[in-house]
Amino acid sequence: MPSKAESVLTALAVLIEAALPPGVMFGRGEPVPEALPPAGGAFLADGDPGPPEVLLSPTLYIYQHRAEVDIVVDRALVADPDAALDAIRTAIGTALASDRTLGGRCDWIEAVAPAHESFAVEGAAGLKAGTIGILLHYQTSDPLL
Repeated sequence: MPSKAESVLTALAVLIEAALPPGVMFGRGEPVPEALPPAGGAFLADGDPGPPEVLLSPTLYIYQHRAEVDIVVDRALVADPDAALDAIRTAIGTALASDRTLGGRCDWIEAVAPAHESFAVEGAAGLKAGTIGILLHYQTSDPLL
């Protein structure tokens, strides 16, 4: 049986991957690859649960876990990189809004608006990217379970 954190992160990955526009590459715990498909990519990093708030009697650990999704498009592969990046962002936002508890696995999820950046790639048009912070609020009776 997976831990509470793994259960929440797995459900988040499934939700995001299912919501992405056709052709968008998805990965969890993987770096952004050197080659992207024309539709771009979304890459989930498990992030950090941070220190929990602890309640006693009975003991309860309450987390505000921050995961992140890096969204990336290759400017050389799309006519409008801003629109392509926005399509990925809105698909993720719509998915999160549709299931704020990940099927009852957590108390609440919410996204933090991404800051967009452009990256130069030697000999290429470069990348347009952003990182979406996702706050996962959940509780467990043991931080390892």
